[in-house]
Amino acid sequence: MDKVNVLSNYLPEGAAPVIARWIDYFKCEFKISRGRSTKYGDYRHPYKDEGHRISVNYNLNPYAFLITTVHEFAHLLTWNEHKRKAKPHGLEWKSNFKRMMKPFFEQTIFPPDVKQAIVSYLENPSASSCTDLNLFRVLNRYDKKPEGVVHVEKLPINSLFSIKNKRIFKKGELVRKRYKCVEIKTGAVYLFNPLAEVMVVN
Repeated sequence: MDKVNVLSNYLPEGAAPVIARWIDYFKCEFKISRGRSTKYGDYRHPYKDEGHRISVNYNLNPYAFLITTVHEFAHLLTWNEHKRKAKPHGLEWKSNFKRMMKPFFEQTIFPPDVKQAIVSYLENPSASSCTDLNLFRVLNRYDKKPEGVVHVEKLPINSLFSIKNKRIFKKGELVRKRYKCVEIKTGAVYLFNPLAEVMVVN
């Protein structure tokens, strides 16, 4: 199966041919990776006998997969132009990220809400799309969520919820940008991202 057909399973319609051309042009090893909770994607610069390597989590929705892929290719282009002289998410990377998003804006790749969120994000893109709460909220609308999964910010104060390892917490007040939550078993306090996905405990 050729690259375009494989990529089409993960990307919005019309995006796969562009990404396939980039993979060939930059001679990049592109890997569709298992889901990782700590990152959406990864770029590794050439080292010894290995060339450019990019990995993107398989379980992202198509729009998040595309934005993450462009993010990593912007790292690749920045490395080609500046090597170690540029900061990982410095001005050079930001400029390349904006430039590499243009082909997808010229096509009608994104629905209006995602496009508007990306435009706002592009004004000052940070290390990851998931650190921009507005963009993350919009992208999250297109995720397929298991039944019973909600975001912490949607729960009333004092609600009980559990996380993947079955630990149970009580939701507290918002402290700056995170919710202060108490683990029921230990009484320990943890700060949760408003968009953390949890299960309601009745």
